Amino acid sequence: MGWGADKKPAGPSEVYFEFTQIGAQMRVAAIDAATGTEVIIIAPVSATQIQMQNLALAKLKRRMEQGGG
Repeated sequence: MGWGADKKPAGPSEVYFEFTQIGAQMRVAAIDAATGTEVIIIAPVSATQIQMQNLALAKLKRRMEQGGG
């Protein structure tokens, strides 16, 4: 996903997504393959899969940048 000034990847490389519907909501887990870092979002089922993935990926990138990886 690009390289930062310290020559380390700027964000997650390979990401796995897991979708679980819970009533009218979708639980989306985004997991960084290299570190095992996982974040969860809850979205309405009316959102598209791309919207859910983008939101979960943005949260995962923030977590990785904050050293949570």
